[in-house]
Amino acid sequence: MRVREVFTLLPVIPVILIFLSGCEVKPPTTTFEEVELPSPPDYSQTAFWSCLPSLDDYADVHPETVEAGNQSAAEADVFFIHPTTFMESQNWNADLFDLELNENTDSRAIKHQASIFNVAGRVFAPRYRQLVYSGFFSEDKSSMDQAGKIAYTDVKAAFEYYLEHWNQGRPIIIAGHSQGALHGKNLLKEYFDGTELQSKLIAAYLPGWPIQEGFYDHIPASNSPEQTGCVSAWCTFKMGYEPDNLESWYDGAIVTNPVNWRSDGTSSSKEEHKGFLMENYKKIYREAVDVEKHAGILWISNPIPLLSYKDYHVGDFNLFWLDVRENAALRVDSYLRQQTQITEDRE
Repeated sequence: MRVREVFTLLPVIPVILIFLSGCEVKPPTTTFEEVELPSPPDYSQTAFWSCLPSLDDYADVHPETVEAGNQSAAEADVFFIHPTTFMESQNWNADLFDLELNENTDSRAIKHQASIFNVAGRVFAPRYRQLVYSGFFSEDKSSMDQAGKIAYTDVKAAFEYYLEHWNQGRPIIIAGHSQGALHGKNLLKEYFDGTELQSKLIAAYLPGWPIQEGFYDHIPASNSPEQTGCVSAWCTFKMGYEPDNLESWYDGAIVTNPVNWRSDGTSSSKEEHKGFLMENYKKIYREAVDVEKHAGILWISNPIPLLSYKDYHVGDFNLFWLDVRENAALRVDSYLRQQTQITEDRE
């Protein structure tokens, strides 16, 4: 699948986020052409970034029971693409001057997801004209396609600005969730897969959007905790539950177990699970879930505070918050050791 085709081929996705359960989703009734497109971002301005290492922002926070990150001393970078936070509107793309939306993005997606990575590297997360969540349910595929391309155009522009002005040859983690994982999936394909930049890839963490096995020509799925240059992806559901679109949407997808970091179907027990973080951002629930692969999805046993749910999409990162955090730091260390060894061998 070519990157430029990805939105054209999207189905209407019957996934309801946990915090929208029971709510009627109302896609835009206007077409993409009928709505004025919001102004594009200028990534030289800090206002168009949800977080930057130079700012005091939500990517710097951590639960009291978890060791703080130290972005100022980090030897690696994290480029994080936030999930959909623009939920329902007649506009197909988010307005980056919407202060309420920006605060919601920062206090939820950045605080609860991007902050995972502050122990692994400097965290960069752009604001972008995201495709409205309700638009994913629209039958107007043309408008969805055009709005999705606008979102990805912004993500690309942000990444290119980051590369030109801040990267300076540093190794990179690419991370994102849901719509952010979709854009991360394509960013990885366009900028890393078989390019010079691939040598700088520590790892990619892209849960919440199916990535088909074989999508990348040169980037393998993760199959060990210390592996570098790989991608991890998963979509989380209650053990025993199959979504209606299991075969049409998830079949053949990479399923990484974010406890043992294998994508070969190896299961893990509660005792191996490092811990998930709930919305209050305080308590880490350790040894909480058994994990196994089923078809193209990740099955987990019921985490106690969430017994009534079957689709854990909104928790793809948070259900494995500490697992991802510790693994990202481990992979950075592994990458840096490898580079030191390469340098010594050359000498």
